[in-house]
Amino acid sequence: MAIVAPRAEVQSVHSILGQIGNTPLLRLGKVDEDLPGVEIYAKAELFNPGGSVKDRAGLNMILEGERSGKLTKDHVLLDATSGNTGIAYAMICAIKGYRVKLCLPSNASHERKQILKAYGAEMVFSDPGEGSDGAIRLCQKIFAEGTENYFYPDQYGNSANPRAHFEGTGVEIIRQTEGRVTHFVTSLGTSGTFTGTSRRLKQDMPHVKCISAQPSSGFHGLEGLKHMPTAIVPAIYDAALADDNLWIETEDAYRMTRWLGRNEGLLVGMSSGANVHAARETGKRIVAAGQTGVVVTVLCDGATKYLSESFWNDQD
Repeated sequence: MAIVAPRAEVQSVHSILGQIGNTPLLRLGKVDEDLPGVEIYAKAELFNPGGSVKDRAGLNMILEGERSGKLTKDHVLLDATSGNTGIAYAMICAIKGYRVKLCLPSNASHERKQILKAYGAEMVFSDPGEGSDGAIRLCQKIFAEGTENYFYPDQYGNSANPRAHFEGTGVEIIRQTEGRVTHFVTSLGTSGTFTGTSRRLKQDMPHVKCISAQPSSGFHGLEGLKHMPTAIVPAIYDAALADDNLWIETEDAYRMTRWLGRNEGLLVGMSSGANVHAARETGKRIVAAGQTGVVVTVLCDGATKYLSESFWNDQD
């Protein structure tokens, strides 16, 4: 005989979207073990149901679209993505019953394409040499040719993106560190995570230093990240929020990504490796200044979307 749970319990168990956010804050004890007086922590965004930090912004932009009436069942959600926001859109729209069309570089990882296909999303591919900017231009062209058919949230220009982190990620960091956080550091893609979280920290804890990280050049291997001096700068990006910026070499990010798997048991993506490398560099500066600190960064997603990448085979 089947056992039926009470209705309230069924709703609670079934609510996948209710599992977005409130991710664990992990102490990276081996990353900071040679940095006396420094503690390094990471928000484990890979625990979101779609597997990345982009679940937060994706949900907030869709909810805002519904509230405004711009997103209805008569529209197709259309946006440019390097992968993770697209996966968030596809997962959320599968639950809510919306159609999804995504523009992404044709060299996006095989795993990302398979995940999007599994969620039922339509994909249109842009020139791989143009990176995420090429996907943005292609998306804008498609939207201009059929505006009435689409809901175009525009993750690079939608204030609901950073607001998800202002209302969620930043608040969680303050609570989970019990107000001890002294430095926040994360890399820039849409810049939503950095912008929204930094705004919350600077509002509630003005002493916290907010540090951005970017690839060291426009030609890099860090999927989803932007080198702002050579990229289409997102409208939501606020450079004035950064107390400092770190320039990250691709190989340093790759090396840290491999190291985290082999030493911390954390299988994460390359942007996470870039973030932890940047957090460690921040920790070194704190030690050199004779200070102490609690540094928080972000594990943007897990490694499952990148396991076909060749850098895993390199030996350090």
